Amino acid sequence: MTRTAVLAAALALAALPASAQELRIGFLNTTSGPGAIVGRHLERGWQLGLAHEGWTKDGDRLGGVPTRIFYADDQTKPDVAVKEVEKFIKQDKVQVVSGIIWSHVLIAVQKPILDANVMLFSGNAGATPMAGELCNPRFVAASFVNDQVAEAMGILANRDKLKTIFAMAPNYQAGKDVVSGFERTYRFGKVVDRSLYKLNESDFQADLSKIRAVKPDAVFLFAPGAMGIAFMKQWVAAGLNKEVKLYAMWTISHLTLPAIGDAALGAIMADHWNSELDNPRNKRFIKDYTAKWNEHPSHFTVTAYDVVAPLARGIKAVNGKVDDTAALARAIRKGPLESVRGDLKFNGNGFPVQPIWKLEVIKGADGKPFFKGIEKIVEAPDAYVEKCPAERRI
Repeated sequence: MTRTAVLAAALALAALPASAQELRIGFLNTTSGPGAIVGRHLERGWQLGLAHEGWTKDGDRLGGVPTRIFYADDQTKPDVAVKEVEKFIKQDKVQVVSGIIWSHVLIAVQKPILDANVMLFSGNAGATPMAGELCNPRFVAASFVNDQVAEAMGILANRDKLKTIFAMAPNYQAGKDVVSGFERTYRFGKVVDRSLYKLNESDFQADLSKIRAVKPDAVFLFAPGAMGIAFMKQWVAAGLNKEVKLYAMWTISHLTLPAIGDAALGAIMADHWNSELDNPRNKRFIKDYTAKWNEHPSHFTVTAYDVVAPLARGIKAVNGKVDDTAALARAIRKGPLESVRGDLKFNGNGFPVQPIWKLEVIKGADGKPFFKGIEKIVEAPDAYVEKCPAERRI
């Protein structure tokens, strides 16, 4: 590099506020084990969001600030996640941590992150305690409170006059949140049995036998990623799809539908994203993602993608002073969540207020199954903000 070039680079850095010379982000994801199928979509959504904001490599600017990104694999294990977060904080000196698929991982890492005055911007996990008693002014989520979609599912079950339901979810934070949320709003009938199966389960024969014995009107199912693929194949092989209605959330998605195929036909779902939304941001998102990776984006892709635009806006709002992470989080929460779901508002606990949609898997004109947006079930703030101490709200 010539002396002139060195001087120009030095002057460019000197023109930035001292605290904003570099933004450092730690992206915690799951890239090994059964959860990697979800991690792939999370990371691709994140990368597309960065590209749409003009960042493609370390040193490029995000929100006007040169930015470096560090990546880590949590392996779906809280202890591994904590070690990786400690590296982000102590070695990489990050100001922001994002990514995070699993709610039990989020609960494990939130304290070391927030105690270090690092901002936590969830790209998926929406553990219910983070909306209430564990809320923090440095926490923001681009996704949902786990209970939100489940509560909408309960409302839907009431409307459809389902008298008996068998509830299924994996035995970890999100699974417990989801069952609790569903049971909070489902009032027309009763939950006749529950199964909290192990996380990353692949053999559901025992549960299918119980369902056949109970003969409920419907099964309420939460089985993300590879778990959903395994369940749906066994569900159809057992012939239960012809006997019992299936109400699923975060189970059948654009991520898993290619593997599930016709077995998904007729399934009813509630989701925070309706891919048929007619707005320019949603159309650009789907078009560019499909062109780059030759697959359809999923709701996991959406929430990771949706972290980037409000983060860039927040950086600009604090004039690049990214070391003040409380001010950065506050700036993000005050503006809209510029989402493919529309411009959403943030609740006082940092979670978005958003519509939840009823979707159904039907056969398209080409003979292939696809998701049809049926109706908006509900749009309301989560109920947990009242449990968030007033001094921690923004």
